[in-house]
Amino acid sequence: MNELEVEVQAGPVGLDTQRSVLYAQVMDGKPRMSIDSDGFLQVDGAKDAAGKVYLGDVAQAALRSMGTHESPKFTREPGYDEQRWELLCHSNDLTMIISSRHYWGFGLLARCFLNEIVIEGALPVRARCVHDIMATLGRNPWEASRVKAFEKATAGTMSSHTSSWEDLVSLAKEGMYEEITQLQDAVRSLRGVSVDTTELLDAAEQALDEARSALSDKNAPAVERALSRASNAIIQADPSTEVRSADQMLMRD
Repeated sequence: MNELEVEVQAGPVGLDTQRSVLYAQVMDGKPRMSIDSDGFLQVDGAKDAAGKVYLGDVAQAALRSMGTHESPKFTREPGYDEQRWELLCHSNDLTMIISSRHYWGFGLLARCFLNEIVIEGALPVRARCVHDIMATLGRNPWEASRVKAFEKATAGTMSSHTSSWEDLVSLAKEGMYEEITQLQDAVRSLRGVSVDTTELLDAAEQALDEARSALSDKNAPAVERALSRASNAIIQADPSTEVRSADQMLMRD
């Protein structure tokens, strides 16, 4: 039994202290990947491949959203049906299990399939991960090809699916917006302290504008990069920091 094989609540779960359970409509079965003899996911065409699997657009987006992670391992490998499987993946902050199964028809089309995504980790990190999944897909994952069949297969109404995804996305946005606000306040507090810091603070302001724009585009990685630039500029502009003092000493030398 793996970490998340514990009486997971039936139906979707969004904001929860322990885990999130999300369901998504698969729209594209590609990419096709390989599985090695130990059950680990590999790129298609790997020399030691022992099996094949259709990963699908949702699972691909979900794995990417974890950032740097270990090689995903199948806890249930596909048989003749290459879109019916379950895999486990770990990162430093998250544990994710993704399972794929068809919920209508005979599984002849990619749109016959859904993915169940179970994510465990700190709630803010889970929320950021789900935000990135939706941004990567560019669509609402819970919008099903067959609504009634989807609701029956997942034990959840469409409204519960909507809230499970959107509540996490909203939490992620609130967290990023709060970070932007805090850095903006820091810029304001340093304005006028020293004329030497004007250029640095202007650079921080520009980075924060870029962060706001990226947030409106649902581009969390771009938000994080912009926030990092803003934070670095603020640290250098703050006369109380060692970075600023060290720079000034180097200039005198």
